[in-house]
This record gives sequence, C-alpha cells and structure tokens, in this order.
Amino acid sequence: MSEGYTVAILGATGAVGTRMIQQLAASTIPVAKLKLLASQRSAGKTLTFKGQPVTVEEAKPESFDGVDIVLASAGGSVSKKFLPEAVKRGAVCVDNTSAFRMEPDVPLVVPEVNENVLPRHHGIIANPNCSTIMMMVALEPIRQAVGLKQIIVSTYQAASGAGQSALNELYSEAQDYLDHKDMQAEIFPTKGEPKHYPLAFNLLPQIDVLEDNYYSHEEWKMIHETKKIMLDDMDAPDIKVTATCVRVPVPISHGESIWIDTGDPDATVDELRAAIEAAPGVVLQDDPAHQVYPQPINATGKRETFVGRIRADLENPGAFNLWAVSDNLLKGAAWNTVQIAERLVAQKLV
Repeated sequence: MSEGYTVAILGATGAVGTRMIQQLAASTIPVAKLKLLASQRSAGKTLTFKGQPVTVEEAKPESFDGVDIVLASAGGSVSKKFLPEAVKRGAVCVDNTSAFRMEPDVPLVVPEVNENVLPRHHGIIANPNCSTIMMMVALEPIRQAVGLKQIIVSTYQAASGAGQSALNELYSEAQDYLDHKDMQAEIFPTKGEPKHYPLAFNLLPQIDVLEDNYYSHEEWKMIHETKKIMLDDMDAPDIKVTATCVRVPVPISHGESIWIDTGDPDATVDELRAAIEAAPGVVLQDDPAHQVYPQPINATGKRETFVGRIRADLENPGAFNLWAVSDNLLKGAAWNTVQIAERLVAQKLV
C-alpha cells in the first residue's frame, strides 16, 4: 500500500498508548491516517503525532471502519470487545493485553525470536507479557548458539507495569514516607485482591492474582508464554521454566536475574557473550572490571534489552547466571507492538 496505512491506537491516552504514538512516528510504517481511540472519558483530548494534533475519539465498533492496523493497549476486556469487531471490518490487530495470548490460533510474537509465525494470523497477533519479551530477547541468541534446557528467573518489575495510576501511587507513597506520613496503598500488589500494600521502600512478591498452585498469574504467564514463543507449544516439556515475579519500587524498566542450563557442559561464557553481541535487539553490557552492567535507570527510554553479569554456575557445568534489564513500556509493550506491525507490513500481511 504505497499511499500508506490507516492505523488506529486503542487505549491511546494510557502510559503504553502514548508511547505507541511515539514509536509509530519513529517506525518504518507509512501512516496515511492515524485514529486515536479511548474511553468516553478521554474523548476530545488532543495528542500529537509527527507534530500534528490528533483528537482522541471514543472507541466504538464503527471506529474501525476503513482501518488497516490496530495497535491495542486498553485492557483485556476492551480488546475482547473491540478487536473482533475490527477484524470483521478488515483490520489486522496487534494486542498488548493478555486477552488472546494463549489462544492456539493467535500468534504470540517477539520479532527477534519468532516472526516466522506471523503468516498464521487470523486478524489478531498477541504481544507477550513485558517480562517474557525481554527474557526471550536475552535468551534466544543463547538458545540458537549452545542450546537451552532449563530457565529459572526472578523478576524485579517496575511499578509502571501496573499502569500509570500505579506509578502515581508509588510516587505519592514515597513522598508520604519521606514526610513521615502513613502510606496509602490502593493498587499494589494487584487491584483484584482484598489486601493492598505499599510499594515504596518495599518489595512485593506478588504480581497479578495468586493461583491455586501458589504461583502468581504473572509467573504462570512467563512459564507458558516462554514455551509458546520458543517451542510453539505453551505446555512443551523440552524447556523447563519456573519464575518468581517481584514488584520493586522502580518507576520504569524491569530487571531479571536469570539462571539457565544450556544442556551443553562445554558451553562457555565467551560463547554466550558472542551470541548476545551478534543478536538484534539486545545489547551486551558486561564489563565486570569496570563495574559495567545493565541498570533500569539507564535502560529507560530505549528499545533494546540489556544483558550483563554473565557468569558460569560453578557447581553445574553448562549452566549460567545473567542479568537483563529492559524498558517495560517500550520493548515490553509499545515498541514490541509497533515492531510486530512493522514486520506485518514488511511481510505484506496487512
């Protein structure tokens, strides 16, 4: 489509939606027209795309008439309501919620890992969980170079992963703490639970609801999304995965401590470093002699995933520890969504 595409952003006024606008403006997608869609409460607001004002409209089924690409980040219930309507009207949708991720006919995509599954789409492509995305970018080069048999990951997830209101709560709690006032917790660890705890100056080992098997739903997502992305089967036994997900009082950018067993007792740290250095979307920051390693404060605002502290497990040949950091609102959400759309356009799947 040489004249460009009509693109709609659903959830345009949120923390991810506003970044989708920025990432779309910097992408290779030729945009002929942009529609910004949100709730009735946000309708009428004006945002900017490539220096031009765009008025936010209330999302309705007819809003998707004539739309080629939908980028969605307005919550799972909103995606379930509107994306099938958009598909009926001929749009291809990239969804940044968990609404469709585990549907067997919906591709779950990290472009650096499995863009080859994009041609299977039936109108909807799912963006994985933010923590899963960055781990896949960090580990896929290693899997290709020396293999991957098992993953044990502990996450250090930023407040913004729970949305703009959660980020605002962190800031207000921090100020209350410094002013020697009682902190008012209303969101963390998750809105769906009866108890809430302050995040400021604290750590919360719960993200999303707790399942019957004592795992949180965030941990469940990391386990099964990893298998679906790498092995095309959410229950595949070939790679063992377990996770502990922790919310930390950092505004933006998640960290992950990852232990892996490559299955190759002869694998070396140098091989892992070389694989990461050569891979797209990942930056090696690993110079222990000069205390160089990834940090959230430095990753914020960047598209890449940063990896460092790579070291061999001294007790288990073929096993390694590494540390990864990535902006959860960009590579973990807005950029990965736009990047998928770029690949759809490049593969002429729109």
